[in-house]
Amino acid sequence: MRLLAVDTSTLTGAVALLEDDTLVAESRLNVALTHGERLLPAIDAILAAAGWSLAELDALAVAVGPGSFTGLRIGVSTVKGLAFATGKPTVAVSTLEALAWSLPLAAHPVCPVLDARKGEVYTALFLTRGDQPERLWPDRAVPPQALADELVTQAPVILVGDGAAPHAVVFERRLGEGLRLAPPGHRLPSAASVGDLGRRALARGETIDPALLAPRYVRPSEAELARARRLSPTVSGGSAAPGAADADVAGVANVR
Repeated sequence: MRLLAVDTSTLTGAVALLEDDTLVAESRLNVALTHGERLLPAIDAILAAAGWSLAELDALAVAVGPGSFTGLRIGVSTVKGLAFATGKPTVAVSTLEALAWSLPLAAHPVCPVLDARKGEVYTALFLTRGDQPERLWPDRAVPPQALADELVTQAPVILVGDGAAPHAVVFERRLGEGLRLAPPGHRLPSAASVGDLGRRALARGETIDPALLAPRYVRPSEAELARARRLSPTVSGGSAAPGAADADVAGVANVR
């Protein structure tokens, strides 16, 4: 089975090709370019490097969040278009679950931490000792200090993601020797992990109708908050309940 995986949840754009359980190619670019500029060229380039055509793919997998609202819309919209054009089965993968899966067989719980802005991080908690991640906490957005306070009961714990290093002082102060920071290569989103979880989901028959493919934002978008404020002036910008999602897969724009 040949699978294309895409992750645009953060500024690190990633695409990968897998054939069964073998990683054929992966491209990651951690620079401040827009996913709208680079995603389709990256897909074309990686297919060309592998000598594959789009028609030869058997399936598609995409990270659906949480993460950058615009980045997620670009990745989801692109994969959605490819799915409609090719008729290939498609799988939606949690960004945080894929991040945790970059450290399989870890001896300690793995905590993905992504910058959510507004003084918060997107996070969850997983065990990765088995053949796929075991979720301990749901995806949510919380202040780093609140997360550090909760992680004390789980220490030692391994942090991954682009929000781990910037808030390392907060976590070190609370966790001390119970903090484990993943190496740089394991902190960034990996399309290879998205693809591996995608192929496992495909084997279980867990595909999604492209028409239903949508980002999972965890908290309301600015457009939703503005709309809510117009309807009720007392509405503030707090976090949404765990699992809240927005079905908007609007057009491509610059990554926020």
